[in-house]
Amino acid sequence: MGKQNNIKAAFRAAFPFTIPIFAGFLFLGIAYGIYMRVSGFSAIYPVLMSLTIFAGSMEFVTVDLLLGAFNPVGAFMLTLMVNARHLFYGLSMLDKYKNVGKKRWYLIFGMCDESFSINCTAEIPENVDKGWFYFFVTLLNHCYWFMGATLGGLFGSLLDFNMEGLEFVMTALLVVIFLEQWMKEKNHVSSLLGLGLSFVCLVIFGSSNFIIPSMLCILGALSLLRNTLTKKEEVLS
Repeated sequence: MGKQNNIKAAFRAAFPFTIPIFAGFLFLGIAYGIYMRVSGFSAIYPVLMSLTIFAGSMEFVTVDLLLGAFNPVGAFMLTLMVNARHLFYGLSMLDKYKNVGKKRWYLIFGMCDESFSINCTAEIPENVDKGWFYFFVTLLNHCYWFMGATLGGLFGSLLDFNMEGLEFVMTALLVVIFLEQWMKEKNHVSSLLGLGLSFVCLVIFGSSNFIIPSMLCILGALSLLRNTLTKKEEVLS
């Protein structure tokens, strides 16, 4: 009974953090399912892809890959480029996912931008098992995306739907997550550093190629300044 109570407590603690994600994933997932249908695929495609791939931007790209010529090497390289940011997410979560048992395999598979943001910054109550908290955040976000993609796949062929502008839903959501983290911070150096380096990389590399260079720069800068930032955080707290 004790273990069941711990699991339930972790679910109750994790669920409120994922409510904003639900709105974004549901509508964007529906748009993805509709996009698959209008591209000529049956409903089973968005259903299975949302379960097994669970990488929103890559799932949209996969539509073009499936419609194009067979090129596994090109598909692999494109996937690596699109999802390269997860390499940095994974490095930053090594300590948090170190002692969660077998759940880490699903946590690794299910890591997305939104789950990373929550699991990285959430203040977990002391009486809640962190491993189960991380698990339910990841699982709930996965379910939201699956639900949206399934609905869009099932009903997409019945709707005359203009998807223009829907991709901004997740951008707005990530901005809100950033602002929430900003308000929690006592020292904004790391956030300002991230914004500044991203802007510089945007100017240098352009909007299509700046993400990976900016992440490399941010990772390097934060690694070099880690001790200094930690000391400042301790002083402010």
